[in-house]
Amino acid sequence: MRILNLTPHALTFISANNNMERYIVEPSGIVARVAAHTENIGNITTDDGFTIPVTQTVFGEVENLPAPETGTIYVVSSMVAGRVPDRKDVYIPNESIRDDKGRIIGCLSLGKI
Repeated sequence: MRILNLTPHALTFISANNNMERYIVEPSGIVARVAAHTENIGNITTDDGFTIPVTQTVFGEVENLPAPETGTIYVVSSMVAGRVPDRKDVYIPNESIRDDKGRIIGCLSLGKI
């Protein structure tokens, strides 16, 4: 099975057994994203007169997700995967592994949304 990483980061899969074997999938150079734009929906003024805009992010269509291809799966962000729930070939990195500082260093599996 060909795995195409459509995120901007290398994906490190860590074996669940005790040998900590790793499999790395480098970014493909294509990044699937959900289009978004920000709309101003009002303002909040503090007691001392400072005005803070209130905005709302409006999400649109998925961009840069290739059409299904036999023998290929696509790894994308959770947001992208959530927008295409019927795609059987779209996965997310799942079961994150973190280091002692809380940084993600890999994952155990591929997931579906």
